[in-house]
Amino acid sequence: MTVDAALTVHAEGVDRLLASYRAIPPNASVRLAKPTSNLFRARAKRDAPGLDTSGLTDVISVDPDAKTADVAGMCTYEDLVAATLPYGLSPLVVPQLKTITLGGAVTGLGIESASFRNGLPHESVLEMDILTGTGEVVTASRDKHPDLFRAFPNSYGTLGYSVRLRIELETVKPFVSLKHIRFHTLADLIAEMDRIIDTGGYDGQRVDYLDGVVFSAEESYLCLGLQTPTPGPVSDYTGQDIYYRSIQHAHGAKEDRLTIHDYLWRWDTDWFWCSRAFGAQNPKLRRLWPRRYRRSSFYWKLIAYDQRFHIADRIEARHGRPPQERVVQDVEVPIERTEEFISWFLDNVPIEPIWLCPLRLRDDGGWALYPLRAGHTYVNVGFWSSVPAGPTDGYTNRLIEAKVSALDGHKSLYSDAFYGREEFDELYGGETYKTVKKTYDPDSRLLDLYAKAVQRR
Repeated sequence: MTVDAALTVHAEGVDRLLASYRAIPPNASVRLAKPTSNLFRARAKRDAPGLDTSGLTDVISVDPDAKTADVAGMCTYEDLVAATLPYGLSPLVVPQLKTITLGGAVTGLGIESASFRNGLPHESVLEMDILTGTGEVVTASRDKHPDLFRAFPNSYGTLGYSVRLRIELETVKPFVSLKHIRFHTLADLIAEMDRIIDTGGYDGQRVDYLDGVVFSAEESYLCLGLQTPTPGPVSDYTGQDIYYRSIQHAHGAKEDRLTIHDYLWRWDTDWFWCSRAFGAQNPKLRRLWPRRYRRSSFYWKLIAYDQRFHIADRIEARHGRPPQERVVQDVEVPIERTEEFISWFLDNVPIEPIWLCPLRLRDDGGWALYPLRAGHTYVNVGFWSSVPAGPTDGYTNRLIEAKVSALDGHKSLYSDAFYGREEFDELYGGETYKTVKKTYDPDSRLLDLYAKAVQRR
């Protein structure tokens, strides 16, 4: 499709979006009509129709000279990467699950192993067209409507929906050489992570990608990636082999190699390690499991089915065990407090492995709804499982929230949250959010962030 044709398709999609917005009664909540989601918050049932985003799923254009792309808000990273890699380009940060949309990663945050050098996805946005609560499409950037531009990340659709985003791209090479380094103490892992971030390299070589996995206090790994143009044998973790298991070894460092495409999606095949909950890592079952269903979007459908019919809780009850509390979270902790948090977590929450991903913001202008310190290293800690339910609703999640706040950290809002209103406002924008909300959604057509993230569980 030519750029002109793509622009025409996009314009028609925007017209359908606006028509669907106008068709929603003024007293009804506005939501997206989308078949899939990467949110783990239970969403309230609504009878009103959603916004028609059917024409807003494509890459509009890629400019290889300027290293930019214009992308519709509902375009998935899977489709975006497929459009940019033929030019030897990639988004600066590619969240690790294929069906995450660009608009979703910006309004809901996203992270990956390039974040220690490239920050978060919203920092590479040059401008975006946003459908606001007034029913108008506003173009926001650092210079145009900067209040909306700065408040939009982490607003989860409560300030509007991105219709088009122009983003920076970076040059990438066709292969990634991997080095998995084993640590026997958390202190040593964090110290090495800090050194790599400060120097940009390890053992005299540049590091392009950096994340880690903690299996226990005595077994943890840093996973270093180096882009390379050199062809040669590569591993395949879309079949019988499982990526996170390939990381493990007894001592020192272990090397591996992937295509850039397979590196970017290395976590998707087994939804990190969460596919084990469905038996997909059992060798006998895995051989029978269709390859097209070894992907995060399918596992998410199984989770949604379980949430609807409470299958896991019924199984637990049949065995005389209490119901489970879902603990599916990503938190950001300052690197100097990360060892303390992980040690506490391992002592108090029976979940393993856990994922580590360091990040530093690129932009020092401030992002009101997720106020991390510019130039300071944080570590994203991801954990996605369930634990026996405690004595009160959300018992373990509440413990985690309190610990993260005590360590000057922040928690992403894509899953269950239990904050009181006052604490929530202190953490997620407060008066700045309220002012922007009143400006761009004066009639409160869109949900309030606290109502969406906390009250509508």
